Amino acid sequence: MQPCTIQIEIPQPQSSPLKPENIPLDILYEDENVIVVNKPAGMVVHPAQGHLNGTLVQALLAHDSFIQGIGGIQRPGIVHRLDRDTSGVVLVAKNERSYHWLQEQFKSRKVEKTYYALVDGHPPTATGRIEIGIQRDPHNRKKMAVAYGEGGRKAITEYRTFRDFKNHSLLEIKLLTGRTHQIRVHMAYLGCPIAGDTVYGHKNPSVPLGRQFLHAYSLCVVLPGEEKKREFIAEIPIELQNILDILI
Repeated sequence: MQPCTIQIEIPQPQSSPLKPENIPLDILYEDENVIVVNKPAGMVVHPAQGHLNGTLVQALLAHDSFIQGIGGIQRPGIVHRLDRDTSGVVLVAKNERSYHWLQEQFKSRKVEKTYYALVDGHPPTATGRIEIGIQRDPHNRKKMAVAYGEGGRKAITEYRTFRDFKNHSLLEIKLLTGRTHQIRVHMAYLGCPIAGDTVYGHKNPSVPLGRQFLHAYSLCVVLPGEEKKREFIAEIPIELQNILDILI
């Protein structure tokens, strides 16, 4: 047998185009493996077309430059996301081991995520489970839509009515899957869209808010190297609490 030669080319490390920005962060918890942040509404998680600056990633790089490149150069440390106008808990990995540890928990649906949402109108039942797939809207590629039949990706949302108002309901929502715009799409499907959501709901908002009333209140996860879940909570921000006070 003739000897063979195997040649391996190792590419040069890519420099990240992301620049740190000194943006204040509301840090709920931090250790050598993770950072848990309370993201404000209006902040994009990572740079994208039309949102190249002022993102959570750039704020995190200014806070800790060592997350540069963790899990990829475009979204360092990011294992899950929130929409720009959704506030609340975001979990970030500070090293590769933690990134893969956390990513596996999200993929296997072991992470418990609880949201609060004010919806227009009232759901058909006080508690419920929505189980219908979600796909890219065939008529608008920037939106998502429910997928009837066997199309789309499996999506499961559970809710319970936390408080009733005359024309609105405050819901506690748990995600069993993590599809893009899942809560917003599922609530619109029920006929009670998120208050202030002008994409999936009413074009003229029913509350004077300037954003959708959707808040990632808590996240339960097993941190790297630990065995029991920890819960991280971001209290409902003042601008949302003010709306609830108006509705009473």
